[in-house]
Amino acid sequence: MDATTRARCRTRLRRIEGQVRGIARMVEEDRYCIDVITQVQAVTAALRRVEEAVLADHVAHCVEGAIAGGNAAEQQRKVGELMRILGHFKG
Repeated sequence: MDATTRARCRTRLRRIEGQVRGIARMVEEDRYCIDVITQVQAVTAALRRVEEAVLADHVAHCVEGAIAGGNAAEQQRKVGELMRILGHFKG
């Protein structure tokens, strides 16, 4: 993974970790359900951004590397991985 992407993901994940601890406190304090759900949605969106960054980095480095390397088996493996993970994004 690219060093810049790794650093940004670590920063986001630390922030998300704090948000999740905050949600746990909200539940313990019996806070209003809509407020809890709003925070859960914020964490979900933040995790999605991390996921997108990692996927983009994977395509930019691993997949492009397999294509440039010319190894047909490796290319097929990388494309297969992408197809499986993108299928998970759809639902």
